[in-house]
Amino acid sequence: MRLAELSARSGVSTATIKYYLREGLLHPGRRVTATQADYDEGHLRRLRLVRALIQVGRIPVNSAREVLAALQDERLDRNQRLGTATWALPHGPEPDETDPATEAARRTADELMDRLGWCCGSTSGRTPAAPAHGMLVTAIAALSRLGYPCAAEDLEPYARAAERIAVSDLDLVERYGTPDEQVEAAVALTVLYEPVLLSLRRLAEAEESHRRFGGE
Repeated sequence: MRLAELSARSGVSTATIKYYLREGLLHPGRRVTATQADYDEGHLRRLRLVRALIQVGRIPVNSAREVLAALQDERLDRNQRLGTATWALPHGPEPDETDPATEAARRTADELMDRLGWCCGSTSGRTPAAPAHGMLVTAIAALSRLGYPCAAEDLEPYARAAERIAVSDLDLVERYGTPDEQVEAAVALTVLYEPVLLSLRRLAEAEESHRRFGGE
């Protein structure tokens, strides 16, 4: 297919496709003339992945290039490839190390990871802490400063619910056949399902409030 057809099928403008080509995010097409190239279904799949990383995931171009390099690295297993993509997503503010509440929040987060048996979020040295660990520490510190419940036992029910959500997430990802498609799905679903989770939580709270207090 020519560039115009690739643009039409992918929904990405020709100017953006040319930019991705220049930045090495999309490999060149098969040259047919001095000014034209031919593209195939592999280009279309890769273009959808690049769009998921940059336009949906808001990942900087340099980080997207690292994700794509990891995807092509046959030394990495599927877990490492998916992890590279999702860890590259924006993860909010890092903990304020000048805040006295941060160190206590980090201890609480580590205690929670130990309760759950999770290794990807711990800072105990077993594995590198996932970027989302910093988000968790920042959130716990904010709760602590405002006097709201934030001990490990308070947070554990939320984490257990998140475990069930993660199973559903990966079930969806595994519906896709190729590594490119799975990484694209992991990024897109992580970003696009977060508003779904937020809205469902608020609806569930409304239902539970109605059940508990609706007769008053």
